[in-house]
Amino acid sequence: MNTPSPIALPTGFRAIVTNIGIKDTTEDLVIVTADNPVSAAGVFTQNRFVGPSVTISREHLSDQRAAAMVIISKNANVANGETGMADAQEVVRLSARQAGCAESDVLIASTGVIGRPYPMDRIRSGFDGLSSLEWNADLADVARGIMTTDTVEKTSSATIDGSNAIVAGVAKGVGMLEPNMATMISLVLTDADVAPNDLDTIFRRVAEKSFNCVSVDGDTSTSDTAVVLASGSAGSVSLEAFERALERVCIDLARQIAADGEGAETLIEVLVDGARDDDQARRVAKSIVNSPLVKTAVHGADPNWGRIAMAVGNVHDDDIDQNRVTIRIGSEELFPHQVSEQELEELSAYLRRDEVLIHVSLGINEGTARVWGCDLTDGYVRINADYTT
Repeated sequence: MNTPSPIALPTGFRAIVTNIGIKDTTEDLVIVTADNPVSAAGVFTQNRFVGPSVTISREHLSDQRAAAMVIISKNANVANGETGMADAQEVVRLSARQAGCAESDVLIASTGVIGRPYPMDRIRSGFDGLSSLEWNADLADVARGIMTTDTVEKTSSATIDGSNAIVAGVAKGVGMLEPNMATMISLVLTDADVAPNDLDTIFRRVAEKSFNCVSVDGDTSTSDTAVVLASGSAGSVSLEAFERALERVCIDLARQIAADGEGAETLIEVLVDGARDDDQARRVAKSIVNSPLVKTAVHGADPNWGRIAMAVGNVHDDDIDQNRVTIRIGSEELFPHQVSEQELEELSAYLRRDEVLIHVSLGINEGTARVWGCDLTDGYVRINADYTT
């Protein structure tokens, strides 16, 4: 079997990935840097129990510029009070020294167990050893360095139409996932020249269609962070072409996250159309993909479409009328059309696939949304029951 070629970072960026002993011997520190401050944008969790990494990064992004991002995995550094904030600020200082930039130009993300302080002695010692490392990590290295309970690294890249510029991104996240303005940890890099205001507007629009359309278990993390940096080294590009490439990368990463949900065996895509607007479509789709009864039905290959109807009805919008609703699994209509026993057997076989589609049409207007999630298995229960023990 041929080994895939490494995916280089977009021009203008370099990275270090290593282990500094946060929890075990796997990679747990990533630093990505540019030669100078570049256009930057980010979206973050709306959970009120945020960690200092989110607080610091929001502040440092206020000028829409950044020169580096440090990511620590295996420890979220959340709910550690003033000590946690001081430790995060020290990590930023240490990272700025390595990257050769101002502290205010460093973004930070952290992911892992909540309520445990950073092992600062090991972190300081680990940073002391970084000077001997080369800044030559590729995209897969960066993706591997931010993993926690992920089973595979998540990477994606796309060339921007009409140019040599690329968009390349990584993500992590398999549980505690119900995003609100972001999800998990994601870092997207591009060498296209995109003005800060344009980058922020486009990234927020793309996040709504991608990262905000993923759910594994309905729980919004305290540390969700998604950041995009644009070095500009490949020159200017069409903003429309840039947005298309960014959307391709972010949707690809979102699908990979859903497929790798903790204990997951089946990727669930929910398409809702015919809604009053896109927001309504997204809320209905999320109600379906977040339903434990729908998720367990998919896991059991049980075409129990009544659970889908229940989830639609749990969105209490007055204009949702069951007499206008159509429910499908794959391409098979189950409501209002009454399916035969043979058709149910065929649907059961369909639900045993690695990826399944649930399609609901509301019959109201033209609003549309796609969201991604996964089935609910006993593996999810075991992973999260034993997570800290």
